[in-house]
Amino acid sequence: MGGARGGVMEQQIRFCLSADGTRIAYADLGEGPSLVVVFSWPTNLDLDWEYPASRAWLEKVASKQRFVRFDRRGVGASQRDVQDISMATQVADLAAVVNHLELEQFSLWGFGDGAAVGVVYAAQHPERLSRLILWDSYAHGPGFAPPDMIQSLAAFVVENWSMARRSIADTIFPTGPMEAQRWLSHLMSESMTADMAASYIRFQFGADIRSELPRVRTPTLVFHRRGDRIVPIRAGQEAASLIADARFVALEGDIGYSFYGESAHVAIVEEFLREGVEGERQKAAIPSGTAVILFADVADSTALTERLGDAAFRAKAHDLDGALRTVIGEHAGTPIEGKLLGDGVLAVFTSAAKAIEAALACGRAGADGGLPLHLGIHAGDVIREDDNVYGGAVNIASRISGLSAPGEVLVSRTVADLARTSAGVRFEDRGEQSLKGVGEAVRVWAVRKGGE
Repeated sequence: MGGARGGVMEQQIRFCLSADGTRIAYADLGEGPSLVVVFSWPTNLDLDWEYPASRAWLEKVASKQRFVRFDRRGVGASQRDVQDISMATQVADLAAVVNHLELEQFSLWGFGDGAAVGVVYAAQHPERLSRLILWDSYAHGPGFAPPDMIQSLAAFVVENWSMARRSIADTIFPTGPMEAQRWLSHLMSESMTADMAASYIRFQFGADIRSELPRVRTPTLVFHRRGDRIVPIRAGQEAASLIADARFVALEGDIGYSFYGESAHVAIVEEFLREGVEGERQKAAIPSGTAVILFADVADSTALTERLGDAAFRAKAHDLDGALRTVIGEHAGTPIEGKLLGDGVLAVFTSAAKAIEAALACGRAGADGGLPLHLGIHAGDVIREDDNVYGGAVNIASRISGLSAPGEVLVSRTVADLARTSAGVRFEDRGEQSLKGVGEAVRVWAVRKGGE
């Protein structure tokens, strides 16, 4: 493993064999939970490490976890004389690296066409991933890059590799700095042949992973720069909309590489990965037994989807999903993974008062996000199984939520009794209510602020 000596991080390049015998070069930095990165095809482990801006970014990310990256087949220090660069072989190369390092659980970060490779791996191996991060992702290359244009670009690369390298570098760094443009052009010259670059261009913009994205079940964070010249932001939004548990973050700027331009994404990534580590701890912290259960769901989601359009609705819903999970955590609750906005956000608490405070805050977040919520709370026994909770009490919380007006919080008698003296709110009796799937009527109460 790459480590630090005298405070200086050192990189060591090693090799493993892919399923078809292709030699893949990889580098391993830092210590802690593992983050594996699949960069876009212009890679070079040595030159990435030598370039100051790139190295500073690599060291920053590796300072928080074990950071693994590799050169794609046919490129950099990996075996150059290869013919097959299909999606199947790309996924096999990623699998070879993580299997060689015996990584049972890890987070995965894909860039550009590397994001497409990461999505396919995530769909095939959900049990291995704790978190998935995508940068400049897309669902369907031909959807924004017509095949005839790509064939022309590939032909240009083969006919005039020197000029093509400069054009690619100028597109990735459209506003400079010129130093970065020169570095990337040099990196491509040293890392691959013109024929291999042309093959990767056809691979990148021919990738179609629309059928794979809905199969991803790993919590996913999607980044895209608004002015990206290679992959338009609408393509990233489409990809995010097809993943059930994705959060989309639009970054300012037009530089395609992560180590230049706005850098707030590093802190966002660190927080997202920390959630994954804490989520593993929370699994053990969700006991079977009595819990206070909060259920939140978007009010009239069908009508909102028709009015906003599916992609816009899902983007807003994903943003709100992240906001609600943050609110729940801030109020000492545990959001349950696997329960998503649209299917409902489910959380458990040990305090009725905290659950009510969280529900009120969730209601405000929903209103601010333009997606009013139904909110319901009940207390009762739950059964923990893996990272989810089940039982009749969960069903009752869901049914109570469905009775509420948009933005309103309804609670069962049990919750009202538990919180009456500690929540700083008052309760308005809504009487006995028949709930679908529940044998006996349940008395519910609307939460009102003390002065209302």
